Amino acid sequence: MDTTSATPHDTPNDTPNDTPNDTPNDTPNETPHDTRSGPDEDRDGPGGRFGRFVRSPLGWMLTGTVGVGLVSGLTATGPGPVPLLGAAAAVAVYRLVMHRVARRSTPETARRGAGRAALLGGGIGLAFILVSALLITLFGGYSFSWAGSDVLPVVRTAVMVQIGAAVTEELVFRALALQALEELWGSRAALVITSLFFGVAHLGAPGANIWSGLAIALEAGGLLGAAFLWRRSIWFVAGLHFTWNTAEQLLGIPVSGHTPEGLFTVDVHGSALLTGGSFGLEASAIPVLIALALAVPMLVLAHRNGGTKARRRAGH
Repeated sequence: MDTTSATPHDTPNDTPNDTPNDTPNDTPNETPHDTRSGPDEDRDGPGGRFGRFVRSPLGWMLTGTVGVGLVSGLTATGPGPVPLLGAAAAVAVYRLVMHRVARRSTPETARRGAGRAALLGGGIGLAFILVSALLITLFGGYSFSWAGSDVLPVVRTAVMVQIGAAVTEELVFRALALQALEELWGSRAALVITSLFFGVAHLGAPGANIWSGLAIALEAGGLLGAAFLWRRSIWFVAGLHFTWNTAEQLLGIPVSGHTPEGLFTVDVHGSALLTGGSFGLEASAIPVLIALALAVPMLVLAHRNGGTKARRRAGH
């Protein structure tokens, strides 16, 4: 090895090269293994394969769901403004996950135009429930009477609780699940899957059965999913969801099987297919039909406006 490392720069260039280079170069100049880019984690990025999974659509969906779910679990039934503060914290967690983990922007939570979007969605949700309740009443299914409650405390509690529920549920099912599945399989599959998940998630509610789960999947999952694809705004769908639940509660109608205090009490008459039975209005066939009638034009507008995504082809 010493003979091959003689000082070639000390020999002048005009010295004839009388001695051929008979000595083989047994020692390579570089060790190939030292110049490799590194083990598998270098190819997969920071964190290796686990990091790559977390940054994938399924990964950031699960990460965000856990974060938002923890906030909701800690604040949903808290006193006073705690559910409202929980909703704000859930939005902050969502943005953090999307920026740091998914590495994408969150125009769906943009502050600009948020109030207008929430009011528009809220108007649709309120009209949806009032029209549904009115039709059921006209068909003899409901009769209402004043509950005799103090108005302001009941309204304040309903508003706080339902804001928290609406925002956190829409973050999980629309902002996270729908958008993640949409990246993988397109908007149609994402809408169907998240709607079914939404229905299954309500099967544990009081008075729930297979029909009520299917009704929730069609009317709530379908309508709220279509609304998100149309407007691409969490504020729009949260506003729709909020007034939907709040109107039901204040009318004294069970909200997905739960019967929080309202301003009215409702007496139910006739078939559960008309009234929704003990599960509430959401298991009635009437709001299912109305919700589908609203969802279809929303999906058409979403498609025309470029708000839907096709399924990714293999290799893309």
